[in-house]
Amino acid sequence: MKTEVLTSIKKAEEEYKTTISAAEEDRKKSIASAEQEADHLVQKAKLDAEEYRKKRLSDIRSEAAQRHEETLVKGEQATAAMRSGAQARVSKAADVLVERFKGQLNV
Repeated sequence: MKTEVLTSIKKAEEEYKTTISAAEEDRKKSIASAEQEADHLVQKAKLDAEEYRKKRLSDIRSEAAQRHEETLVKGEQATAAMRSGAQARVSKAADVLVERFKGQLNV
């Protein structure tokens, strides 16, 4: 009877060791799987961040190009207006000079 009890205890201990080993192996697999998933999520987050950065940079460049073009158009319009005004003043100034010159000739 003692031998049966000892054998039963030894068998139970072996079963527990097997169960503990299996649980430890499952724990290691779960940790490895979680680490792999975490690495995957980090990589995906990096790719998403890089994609967002590129899109945002592209949007900002497009906006800057549009503003640049608008500024050029406004500048060209302002220059044309200045030229037109200057030409009108040049014609008027020329007329005034001619009148003064004529006035001095008649003196």
